[in-house]
Amino acid sequence: EEEESFRKRSSAPENQVTMGIGRDSLHKRRSTGGRQKKWRKKRKHELGRIPAGTKISSNTCVRRLRVRGGNYKFRALRLDAGNWSWASEAVSRKTRVLDVTYNASNNELVRTQTLVKSAIVQIDATPFRHWYESHYGVKIGVKKIKGQKTEEVVDDTKRSGSLTRKLAARNKDRKLDPLLDEQFVTGRLYACISSRPGQCGRCDGYILEGKELEFYLKKMQKKKSK
Repeated sequence: EEEESFRKRSSAPENQVTMGIGRDSLHKRRSTGGRQKKWRKKRKHELGRIPAGTKISSNTCVRRLRVRGGNYKFRALRLDAGNWSWASEAVSRKTRVLDVTYNASNNELVRTQTLVKSAIVQIDATPFRHWYESHYGVKIGVKKIKGQKTEEVVDDTKRSGSLTRKLAARNKDRKLDPLLDEQFVTGRLYACISSRPGQCGRCDGYILEGKELEFYLKKMQKKKSK
């Protein structure tokens, strides 16, 4: 009886339908400030969908979604790895995503560890360290002790003469950013996501270097000090 009386009092219908997500501009005011009357119904091409909210998890989940024109989008719900490129060395490796550290658009996306395009993340440095050491024959990511001058640690494994000459030629023009070297010590590299995990189902990007790395390190430091 109480439920029936509540239904009579409430204005909402029994089978209430939630509103759809739309990307139309008919509900907005004109550029002059005047209100628009609704002169047509919603259109299929104006629909919107719930955001993917891709999370970091080893239990990978990518859903296929049929969209307009019979095409498909790949909605990544959970990812833990991607293809990351080291631009200055012209090399890319598949490695794990460990943490979301900064997002220019919304701090909430950092708190909830959501993977979106242009988010700054930390990735596992191991594949890149192994490549660097085998390509140049020099060990990186060696912990520095304060007050002591650290010399370059050369990998002294037995090599043929041709390989020794090849490594010597590569080392002539070798330059490693000190900020990157510091990160190799911790085993984590800062990187930026360049793909759209909620649209293509992949989490790919590039390692931050130079001015861009300095810029984001300052931003993260400022955020910590607040």
